[in-house]
Amino acid sequence: MFPSLALSTAPMSTMIISATRRSQVSPLKAKKTEPENKRPTTTSTSGFSGRTTKELTWKCLEGCGACCKIAKDFSFATPDEIFDDPDDVELYRSMIGDDGWCINYNKATRKCSIYSDRPYFCRVEPEVFRSLYGIEEKKFNKEACSCCIDTIKTIYGSDSKELDNFNRAIRSSPSSS
Repeated sequence: MFPSLALSTAPMSTMIISATRRSQVSPLKAKKTEPENKRPTTTSTSGFSGRTTKELTWKCLEGCGACCKIAKDFSFATPDEIFDDPDDVELYRSMIGDDGWCINYNKATRKCSIYSDRPYFCRVEPEVFRSLYGIEEKKFNKEACSCCIDTIKTIYGSDSKELDNFNRAIRSSPSSS
């Protein structure tokens, strides 16, 4: 559910912006933000039935890299639709390799070579989702999980081990990971 922006995969925090569909791109202006090193926590809610349901908690899976396939088909938002700043559009486009994967992504190791210095739009964080897509922090986990699922399905398929691994990770409690 993010634009084709997810650019890096590496230890515990990937850019989910890669799955955004055109209809979900917010007209908000993109702003560079400092990363938060907070790990999302699992929360529970109680509905009218009195049952408590566990909400999904977004987690990046090391070795996935689906978001690093940044040249996507027409159903995904383009950099021009995502960013207001021409420098962001230019930077994003400069990162697309001949094969459609980010030039900073090592497909052999499935890691980003610039992970600690990756652009703000490669970070899956509540502030990035708010500034690029208008997603409120309380909806971050749900949207980030949905975006990853869409991107993983597009890149690896609905029956992939990457999707199975991701689904297991987002449903497990933070203490069991």
